[in-house]
Amino acid sequence: MLAVALAGTAVLVWWLRARDGAVRPVAPADRAAVVPPALARLGVRAGEADLTVVQFSTAFCAPCRSTKARLEQLRATRPGLAVLQVDAESHLDEVRELDVRRTPTLFYLARDGSLVGRSSGAPRPEELTALIDAHVGARS
Repeated sequence: MLAVALAGTAVLVWWLRARDGAVRPVAPADRAAVVPPALARLGVRAGEADLTVVQFSTAFCAPCRSTKARLEQLRATRPGLAVLQVDAESHLDEVRELDVRRTPTLFYLARDGSLVGRSSGAPRPEELTALIDAHVGARS
């Protein structure tokens, strides 16, 4: 019985680590060309950037700080990228509506306002860069 419990725990830990920070894309068929209402209340508008990244953070979250720094580095070299930082503790209605369960949680919106993906936990740097470059590209 102990072996089964240990094996189950190992599988659960592996699964959680595999999902941590992974960008979960939204299928094109499921994308609505409109900014989700909760994000619109935070000031996100369609057409303002090629890609808008909305990061929900909290003051005590260490991965939030590193994610914010990485996003600022990317924004400096990608003119079509907009980044909005949201204090999750100050926007609890939006946190509930968007089902934000941990920080950082990032939402990725295309120029038309459609949600193209989301990630929970610190995003993997290579995935974050690839997603952003797919929408805005790097400045030469």
